[in-house]
Amino acid sequence: MRLNPNCIRDILIAVEENTGYNVYFDYPDELDQAPSLSSYNDDEIRYHILQCEKARLIEIDSKDLDDNYSINDLTPKGHEFLANIRSDTVWNNVKEVSSKVGANSLSALTQIAAGVVSAIIKSQLGLI
Repeated sequence: MRLNPNCIRDILIAVEENTGYNVYFDYPDELDQAPSLSSYNDDEIRYHILQCEKARLIEIDSKDLDDNYSINDLTPKGHEFLANIRSDTVWNNVKEVSSKVGANSLSALTQIAAGVVSAIIKSQLGLI
């Protein structure tokens, strides 16, 4: 399956919105609490949840025999990545740069997001 950066972003948002101290996000049981995920099919969501875990963006507490996930929270890396891409303006810039350079991996998206945010900060500080 091809990586869908929008699905990754929407999963991170859903996890952030639906987790807390000792509060887990159970997929698919709590899918109704994550309307941003409604545009993706079940296989796509499950695949991208695993990609988020492998990239150390989220922590999965458990996975049962039916591939249902209990997600603890975002990791510090997940929080940082989401903070960088939360704004639609920044996210659209990240996708544009990613498309231009032909790099769509999570690692590349993370680096591009940090670069876009850094450029915005420098611009605001009058350093560019």
